[in-house]
Amino acid sequence: MTSPNYKIRTMSRDEINMAIDWAATEGWNPGLYDADCFYATDPEGFLVGELNNEPIATISSVKYGQTFGFVGFYIVKPEYRGQGYGIQIWNAGLERLSGRNVGLDGVVAQLDNYKKSGFELAYRNMRYEGLSGGGQTVNPEIIDLSHLSFDTVKAYDQPFFPDQRAQFLKPWLNQPKSIALGIMQKGKLSGYGVVRPCRSGYKIGPLFADSPELAEALFSVLKSRVEPEKPIYLDVSELNQDAVALAKKHNMHLVFETARMYTGAFPDLPLNRLFGVTTFELG
Repeated sequence: MTSPNYKIRTMSRDEINMAIDWAATEGWNPGLYDADCFYATDPEGFLVGELNNEPIATISSVKYGQTFGFVGFYIVKPEYRGQGYGIQIWNAGLERLSGRNVGLDGVVAQLDNYKKSGFELAYRNMRYEGLSGGGQTVNPEIIDLSHLSFDTVKAYDQPFFPDQRAQFLKPWLNQPKSIALGIMQKGKLSGYGVVRPCRSGYKIGPLFADSPELAEALFSVLKSRVEPEKPIYLDVSELNQDAVALAKKHNMHLVFETARMYTGAFPDLPLNRLFGVTTFELG
């Protein structure tokens, strides 16, 4: 039985830092500068549950365009789990996205609970860990993404996501201490990737490319452009065997996996060109 003193409300920008700290405690290894990007995407999309004015639960339920939403940061403080507080904020998050196809990257142990809320498993996303560094190869086709117009990058990115995400993408490409690179073929953008600093090491995401060879060229340069011999992570769909092969070729090992699930029809995304998931928290 939950307390009548339990209230759910929208988080402030500063409180998103708290949610990210909780995610770090759960071992999810968030990026150092994720909060600004997440807040810019949907300032109303982050909820906190308070018991007697103490924050005890969080969820993000972020809207994209008119048709899509994504749920993340579903965390209840350990001492308050199993008491009904989580399901209340979960339902509030889903209510906010009513009428949309909703996606999530859920921990596999919670699969059955997500199914009870109408989510269906599309595939697993798998996190691989390796080491940064490697020789810096000179590749004239790889350019700093800031040399291109944002509209060019946005147009390339669009097929990889179920609805428009310009409000997310712009700050994501311009995070402090991150590196965003594109690869050109015959004067046309044919792939891009971002590497950003996290609580532990670095993550590469997204990593999109028109072929496995282009993806590996981007991957190799991205991991060589950050501090060497640090943990580096790549999140890949199990359905893209070329992405799995890329991770294994670079001596990365599986450390974590999620269940990518949707409430509606599975979006028709070009998974064969998706070599690195942008973020488990916001898709």
